[in-house]
Amino acid sequence: MYHRDDSGQLTMEEFFQPFGGRLRKDNRWVCLAGIMPWEYIEDIYAKNLSEETGRPAISSRIAFGAIFIKEFCRLTDEGTVQELQENSYMQYFLGLHEFQTEPLFDPSMMVHFRKRFPVEEVAKINEYVCTGKWPEEQRNVDRNDNPEDRDEPPCAGKETGSKASAHKGKANPNASKKKKARRKKNRGKLILDATVAPADIRYPTDIDLLNRSREHLEKAVDILWPHVTHTSHKLPYSAKKARKSYLKLAKSKKWTRANCRRAIGEQLRYIELVSKQLRKFSSQVPDHETLFPRWLRDRLAVIPVVYRQQKMMYDNGTHTCEGRIVSLEQPHVRPIQRGKRPNPTEFGQKLHLSVVDGYTYLEQTSWSNFNEGSDLEAAVEDYFRKFGCYPSAVLADRIYQTRRNKMFCTQLGIRLSGLPLGRRKASETDTKIKRQIYRDACERNAIEGRNGNAKRRFGLDRLFSKLDETAKTEAALIILAMNASLRLVRWLALFFRSLLSLFLYVPFFSRP
Repeated sequence: MYHRDDSGQLTMEEFFQPFGGRLRKDNRWVCLAGIMPWEYIEDIYAKNLSEETGRPAISSRIAFGAIFIKEFCRLTDEGTVQELQENSYMQYFLGLHEFQTEPLFDPSMMVHFRKRFPVEEVAKINEYVCTGKWPEEQRNVDRNDNPEDRDEPPCAGKETGSKASAHKGKANPNASKKKKARRKKNRGKLILDATVAPADIRYPTDIDLLNRSREHLEKAVDILWPHVTHTSHKLPYSAKKARKSYLKLAKSKKWTRANCRRAIGEQLRYIELVSKQLRKFSSQVPDHETLFPRWLRDRLAVIPVVYRQQKMMYDNGTHTCEGRIVSLEQPHVRPIQRGKRPNPTEFGQKLHLSVVDGYTYLEQTSWSNFNEGSDLEAAVEDYFRKFGCYPSAVLADRIYQTRRNKMFCTQLGIRLSGLPLGRRKASETDTKIKRQIYRDACERNAIEGRNGNAKRRFGLDRLFSKLDETAKTEAALIILAMNASLRLVRWLALFFRSLLSLFLYVPFFSRP
């Protein structure tokens, strides 16, 4: 049961602290409290909760603020609860009326908070933080329309005064042709790139995956053993010999192809035997699933798929299969071939990102590998939805520079980085093109810096969330935290610049 909180943000003077003192206006949490769209966040939060039945839910501001603080400060769930218990500025950010010394909630609630904010909704909040406008307030543009027949408003941040309020989805009939042509002019630059957010899993090997599958099946047999009639041995093989068969390869210094194949074949036979024994015991116990813990039930649902995949690769002598599972704990994780050193293969979700004016936007996320070059058209149309105009240039690497993408950008008057279509021209023009390609490559490094900042500073290099939806939400929250940090830095730079200009232009009177 959820009731909306209409109290609003308290002033710093109203926030009560038992040890006295007042909050500082220039504190980062006080500034961030004014950036977040709390009303929209509450609308998103209330969709997943009932207003009539159930226990009273924690407020939306505490829920979203807690998961945001976790990613902003790169904390664990337990560490986040401790920081909220000790820091009065963080409690002000969460909208509390006074400082509380008791824990606000149990750390296990952080998982439920992430579930209540899907990745699509977090992406909308990120757009508001970057552009200052909620996505539903932006214009919906049909991609099938002719771009020359549109009457687009100017880009975000270019409108001033009455011009900003005049454009609300309708054209001005008295506008001149020059103004219409000015509105249609492309502005800004769109930088595109893709990266991988690795999941927190062990480096997968076939023998290790099969060994842990066998151990989980043996654990299930041990649980059912007291509830069945003992007419034979508990296991049709020796568990110690199965363990030694695995360790013989795991502890060896050199893994030859013959030794790996022999060890994998032995583990497959052990899994087949213990699976038959488990099905036999399960038929004798009516409610056998209630005897298993939750984590074991999840593993038992994944093990048959792992066995079929490994058996198929073993019989065919291959090392690849469609939808290959590399982790029993996180079966949604897939191997992503990147071909980069030192890790050519990464295990996590692939993110398609775009950078506009330094702010990062999440275009697409998926656990499966995809070609980011085919998403250029969607990214350009999304740019038009956000800012009301097309970019003047799209800076991307070679995977985006296909003939289809170049023709699409040419029709919209967008310059796509790389060599243009057609024959090579004269030497002077060719030199200009090379200089332009070099400048584009230098400007495109901005998205590489944003990717590095997200991984080294905000923890995108390893996501600790175990579930599919919570891991995607965590990646989106990291991007939101990075953009909020950038906006905070720019606001502080503007604030100190105004102070400096005020100091320089104030007349200085010397002593008499």
